[in-house]
Amino acid sequence: MTNAEHISEIATLDNVVSPDKVRLLQLLQTQKAAFLAEPYPSYRSRIDDLKRLKAAILASKETLLSALEKDFHYRSHDESLLGDIFSSLSSIDYATKHLRQWMKPQKRHVGVVFQPAKAEVLYQPRGVVGIISPWNYPVFLTIGPLVAAIAAGNRAMIKVSEFTPHTNTVLRHLLGEVFSQDKVCVVHGETDVAQAFSSLPFDHLLFTGSTQVGRHVMKAASENLVSVTLELGGKSPVIIDNNISLDAAVSRFIYGKTMNAGQTCVAPDYIYCPKNRVDELVDAIKTRYLAMYPSIDGCNKRTRVINHRQYTRLQGYLEEASNLGANVIPLGDVASDETSCFMPLTLITGADQSMAVMREEIFGPILPIVAYDNIEQVIASINENSRPLGLYIQSHDKAFQNKVLRETHAGGVCINDAAFHVVVDDLPFGGIGESGMGSYHGVEGFRTFSHAKSLFKRGRICFSDMLFPPYGKKIHDLFYRFFIR
Repeated sequence: MTNAEHISEIATLDNVVSPDKVRLLQLLQTQKAAFLAEPYPSYRSRIDDLKRLKAAILASKETLLSALEKDFHYRSHDESLLGDIFSSLSSIDYATKHLRQWMKPQKRHVGVVFQPAKAEVLYQPRGVVGIISPWNYPVFLTIGPLVAAIAAGNRAMIKVSEFTPHTNTVLRHLLGEVFSQDKVCVVHGETDVAQAFSSLPFDHLLFTGSTQVGRHVMKAASENLVSVTLELGGKSPVIIDNNISLDAAVSRFIYGKTMNAGQTCVAPDYIYCPKNRVDELVDAIKTRYLAMYPSIDGCNKRTRVINHRQYTRLQGYLEEASNLGANVIPLGDVASDETSCFMPLTLITGADQSMAVMREEIFGPILPIVAYDNIEQVIASINENSRPLGLYIQSHDKAFQNKVLRETHAGGVCINDAAFHVVVDDLPFGGIGESGMGSYHGVEGFRTFSHAKSLFKRGRICFSDMLFPPYGKKIHDLFYRFFIR
């Protein structure tokens, strides 16, 4: 069955084929046909695409900053420059620098039994990949996967979040100037479009978003046996040891939490602090926060919570925690504002598992502090729950660091830092368990969007037929004696 026939069959078998599904299937069929006409784009073609993409981002920088500001009610231009623009350009630069090496066939060892022969792995484009990007970093989490997909020689359909319409418009125009629709296209729409998109027979699908939605995406993809990369989230803890300076520890993790108003999948979600140091930690965070965000600026230059729905959800966490006996501590001199969706960083002490703030991913400027007696207690607590996307160790004690590294699981770890492993281009980024499946960035991104095709190659000389039937020959006895032992 051809790709076109397969897509047509899917449309026919659907009980109700929505206009959105038909439109998406047509886009997919167009891209698949274009891919079959050029199934292995040259190195030069891929490099040209990446360079033109970089130039288009730079040319649209100010427009993107303005669009991001509108979508968030207000978003710090510095945070947009660092979190969306710089990270996107950095991923392009890194791929451009290393692509030639990534594309080379990888030589593999051939055992003596199979000599003379050669073995290689060829990295072949998968075809048409689907990318579902979220709202929290709508540029970087669209461009980052796209860079990996283009570097690997694919075509891409991108479903952008409905919560960032202004940024989406800029991205659609930007990408439309660089790529034809049959190479890269951007799809807008609400939940029904997202559902239709995730059910398409892509050659690979990457989703970034919540664990709950990730389950639905994976289920939809499985109907067409589409391989998936899921970049999810979860509750990423900070662990502070009993010997480190709290001022030093806070300086290492606080920006990972406050950047983008905590709306980052790898933001610290809560802190494990030695029981006798909790009050000292609260004071250290207060001091550092006020230095970073002085009240003289009010909230005029601070990133907002994305919309009223998310603002209400976060305020609900605080209200429930307070009603159940926790201590809620807003920081700074500027109060929350429902109209503009502004929230300051808010600490919680005395929280427990009866509270939603300790069970669900926070994804906002709320930071619970959990007191602990010993590191074994912390490790047991982490291992009893879903494996986090990030884990952040604040310690200069090598034994402490290694104990946590060996005895816990997480998608990624930072020691004396938090969240910034994501923008180290040569590190794979991905979760484990409920925090994700698969990884990308750097060479792992290239390989995620490639099929590793094994190649076993023989020349004119071949001795393998000596082991062919009829069995019982002397060569069989010698082979078994030397190689089966």
